[in-house]
Amino acid sequence: MNLDGSNLLITGGTGSFGKCFVRRVLNTARPERLIIFSRDELKQFHMRQEFPVDRYPNLRMFIGDVRDRDRLYRVMDGMDIVVHAAALKQVPTAEVNPIEAIKTNILGAANLIDAAIDRKVGKVLALSTDKAANPVNLYGATKLCADKLFVAANGTGFHSTKFSVVRYGNVVGSRGSVIPYFIAQRPTGKITITDPRMTRFLMTLDQSVNFVLSCTQRMLGGEIFVPKIPSARVVDLARVIAPECTHEIIGIRPGEKLHEMLIPGDEAHLTIEFKDHFVIQPSHSFWNHKDFLKRGEGKPCPDGFLYSSDTNPWRPTDGEIASWVTTCVTDGVGMDLPKPTEPRFIVGG
Repeated sequence: MNLDGSNLLITGGTGSFGKCFVRRVLNTARPERLIIFSRDELKQFHMRQEFPVDRYPNLRMFIGDVRDRDRLYRVMDGMDIVVHAAALKQVPTAEVNPIEAIKTNILGAANLIDAAIDRKVGKVLALSTDKAANPVNLYGATKLCADKLFVAANGTGFHSTKFSVVRYGNVVGSRGSVIPYFIAQRPTGKITITDPRMTRFLMTLDQSVNFVLSCTQRMLGGEIFVPKIPSARVVDLARVIAPECTHEIIGIRPGEKLHEMLIPGDEAHLTIEFKDHFVIQPSHSFWNHKDFLKRGEGKPCPDGFLYSSDTNPWRPTDGEIASWVTTCVTDGVGMDLPKPTEPRFIVGG
């Protein structure tokens, strides 16, 4: 997608995805403006060291929170594309701070939708999670609500802003993800595993950025895009990362699933399969599925189809897992972790 001359905004732009997204855009395109909108002034300071003003005058940074409706209205002036990556995403944190997760993930999404419509933004692409499919924890439930808000926002008929969603699994090396935790725990000689049967969808930061950028070009407004990605057993990740370590089984955390799902069976009749991704179509009356089928060689999924991490046939090889580990260590991705002082510091997934 040609982003030269465009005006882009990314919420949560100092997170793992945001930093990778900003690097990609600034290294491959010449946007008129690329705005980072986030809460943490220290993270913005660190990013500015990597992208100094004299070399990247088109990169702007705004302190703000998606809970602050007025601030969103100010920052969205003149934006062509908004990528919404801001969220409270730690499952245990959301379980014990439910109102805070609701304020950021649901009410923040509503604020962003209103601001985008009133400021006449062209496209909004929101990042979701596999935990939003048949959610069992509060984080997943808040993201499901947000997904519903973004899809429904297309149906008013009184504006031209398009809203779509990208739903994918765990990002290798993102903050709080399992691979950096296992790497950090390796010196203790023991890796803690929640359940030896546990599986997770996985993709790299580069893959997630590539997919998001491609979806900003494909989107018509209302779709949920799901990439085709591998899934792995958490014990296999531990075996490759720390082959010399013993495993301690500690049980699943509150709100945690044994397996994750990207497309539940109840959404199969709405899902179209393409070569490298799926599209879950909205069931709203504004959607004309023929428009999307004309755009590529997609085919409807059969009734009862589901895309789950335990039945997904695409499994990474040990070599692929090792390459993910190398990337985390070499690039320092997700490695800003405290040193574990007690073996139960880590739980898989």
